Amino acid sequence: MTETPARPAAAPPTTPIAAEDPAATPTPPADRSTRRALLVACGAAFVAFLDLSVVNIAFPAIARDYPDTSPATLTWVVSGYAVAFAALLTPAGRLADTLGRGRVFLAALAGFALTSLLCALAPGADWLITGRFLQGATAAFLIPAGLGLVLSATPTERIGVAMAAWTAAGGFAATVGPAVGGALVDWFGWRSVFVINVPIAAVLIGFGLALTRNEVRHADGLPDLFGTAATGLGIGAVVAAVTQGQPWGWDNWRTLACGLGGLVLLGIALWRSRRHPRPAIAVTLWRSHRYALVNAVAFVFGAAMFAWLLAGPLWLADIWQYSILKSAGFMTIGAIASMVTAVLAGRASENAQHWVGVLGALMFAASTFYMSTDAFGHTPNLWTAWVPASLLGGGGVGIVITVLGTAAARSLPPQRFAAGVGMNLTARQSGGALGVAVLAAVFAAHPHDGLAAFHILFAICAVIALAAATLAALPARTEETNL
Repeated sequence: MTETPARPAAAPPTTPIAAEDPAATPTPPADRSTRRALLVACGAAFVAFLDLSVVNIAFPAIARDYPDTSPATLTWVVSGYAVAFAALLTPAGRLADTLGRGRVFLAALAGFALTSLLCALAPGADWLITGRFLQGATAAFLIPAGLGLVLSATPTERIGVAMAAWTAAGGFAATVGPAVGGALVDWFGWRSVFVINVPIAAVLIGFGLALTRNEVRHADGLPDLFGTAATGLGIGAVVAAVTQGQPWGWDNWRTLACGLGGLVLLGIALWRSRRHPRPAIAVTLWRSHRYALVNAVAFVFGAAMFAWLLAGPLWLADIWQYSILKSAGFMTIGAIASMVTAVLAGRASENAQHWVGVLGALMFAASTFYMSTDAFGHTPNLWTAWVPASLLGGGGVGIVITVLGTAAARSLPPQRFAAGVGMNLTARQSGGALGVAVLAAVFAAHPHDGLAAFHILFAICAVIALAAATLAALPARTEETNL
């Protein structure tokens, strides 16, 4: 995250791209098909990112409906989605190129609708968690296939405009997510946050059917399926060890087996990815020291951010006893702050963005440290506690995510831009899954003292954010690497 030579402008931070840059594919002039591809892809990005934020708002209501399921187990409703998404994002982009982006995109949309319906109809927590794993998997295919459609259908001179519109759809979803989720849960129950995906997906499929005509495929072969499975199982096993460590016991054979087994699987996935022509993890990108550092920051900061985003609705509902709708309204403060600072950070000069990113991580650390103090107690304290903490925390998130996305793109040659930003998102999602596991472990260790659990969790988030700020401040080698 240090100063870099000038490169083409990078996409904003919420651009999760896994497919390779389609520059080699001829792009047609702007016409109705171009606008259709952009509309459908933006709609899919909106619904996929909306699902991330609305589930956090719905989580307290889900926990009340499944009182016999431990909170640690229920956190898989959030982390299961993140694990599947992170594991499949890179191979999903390659598979979309091989089978056809339009076909994969429409199949993923249909799968997203079906898995959403499975979540909505889940008779028990196990079914819901399974549905969320599957939903995360289909979302991983939606993102690179949809973006690939946009890039391949858009004339070169208009790609920047198309990328801005596509990214704005994801950012808008994150901003309105708390309000939309709160309204749905309050009026119709938590199952409605999944049901709403079905008609939206059906409409998008109807508009997108024409996108498969005359589609160009790239016969590069299938991605490394064994490496993909090892990646997903490895991440999941490590998260399981942290999540269940307190209930099982940290020295229990199951905890040790999950932790060590997960690390071994991830080691195998990395080993294969260094040798496979179509790897599950784009490890060759890490030859750039600067890019590897950006991914390390994304992983570390993602852990604190995901834990904070889930803890917020739980705090408002469990400690301050707010309704779902009221909780959603106050969660929107941080979301709006994030949107504003993301725009401001995006306008910072390339030389200044490095230190702007460090500032964002420090802002987030200050917010979470403040939330770990007695200023946050059982008595609601909105104007002197929640509002400033939300502005600091949300503002810090907007800055860091923007700077990371931009730095990831600028750290690599233009032809590797797409894979690079996608890998950066994978690192963030992996860290996020681990962060949610830490939340589960902290709450499992303090089952009868929720206030203490929250204070400990927020203190841990502050320490993690400081670690991210320290990593972000490190100088990176400036040598150019052939990627």
